[in-house]
Amino acid sequence: MNTGRFNAATRWQTESQEELAVLEEEFHNLIVWNDDVNTFDWVIQSLVEVCSHEPIQAEQCALIIHHKGKCSVRKGSFEVLRPQAEALIDRGIQATIDY
Repeated sequence: MNTGRFNAATRWQTESQEELAVLEEEFHNLIVWNDDVNTFDWVIQSLVEVCSHEPIQAEQCALIIHHKGKCSVRKGSFEVLRPQAEALIDRGIQATIDY
């Protein structure tokens, strides 16, 4: 009887570890890079419209981008981040997704 409980616990632990590994693999960062072309207002507006940021959040990201050279503006799966990165790039903003 103890063997049955041990196997169930072991199976549960293994399944949880596999699920955790899947979750860890799915999350990426959408990174916006600093440039000498785009204005603060344009970057802020773009983050609000494309990434659904609140204006204050977008402003803080723009300041980080300016002072640090880049900022992770969103986290999520590649499938969710890709259209947002493409939309930012279409607006002339340098954006990448990390792996």
